[in-house]
Amino acid sequence: MTPEIVSREAWLGARTALLAKERALTHQLDALRAERRQMPWVRIETPYVFDGPNGPVTLADLFGARSQLAIYNFMLPPGSDHICPGCAFVSDHIDAARQHFEQADLAFAAVSRVPLARIEAVKQRMGWRFPWVSSEKNSFNFDFGVSFTPEDIAAGRAVYNYGTPIKRSEDMFGISVFAKNDAGDVFHTYSTYSRGADLLIGAFNWLDIVPKGRNETGTMSWVKLHDDY
Repeated sequence: MTPEIVSREAWLGARTALLAKERALTHQLDALRAERRQMPWVRIETPYVFDGPNGPVTLADLFGARSQLAIYNFMLPPGSDHICPGCAFVSDHIDAARQHFEQADLAFAAVSRVPLARIEAVKQRMGWRFPWVSSEKNSFNFDFGVSFTPEDIAAGRAVYNYGTPIKRSEDMFGISVFAKNDAGDVFHTYSTYSRGADLLIGAFNWLDIVPKGRNETGTMSWVKLHDDY
């Protein structure tokens, strides 16, 4: 697309008009974020235990000393030697962000269904430092809507992102948020899937302000593992 070339005065007029729309959207997003924070909570009754590098850890253990926990379900299906480029793209942003959000009472962990040895190998290759545990021996992924049995897929019972039927993939990605009270009780407060993960991808925010945008021929068409570029 060839851009229109205009005077500085005309450009300022167009920019001012766009700014009004940006401000309105910012205020709408502020209201949405406030509404998100007021979502009701669900008490976690299942005693989830994960395999971690130092041994078994519970969901409560993943909080450490913090009262909030964000979990990213990384698509790493059992038996596969594939690393999802989209999940890796999200994960490349985590360590930089968490050195700040951990100071604001938020812990982070990634979870995948593969054995811990596979997780550790991927983590070493990609140079990530964030906590990453295996849910191989529990139902966490299934309970939080990112893993599906072949039987549920075949029967049409596998639903992702609050309504999208899953036809093939037994593993998807998602983000779930938890809170812990002073008594040690854990609660589920929020989950988001699919394009909800855009919130975590800082590189997209840079691309969204330049003329070519995300420069895709399909969703994330150019995205590779960072050591494959």
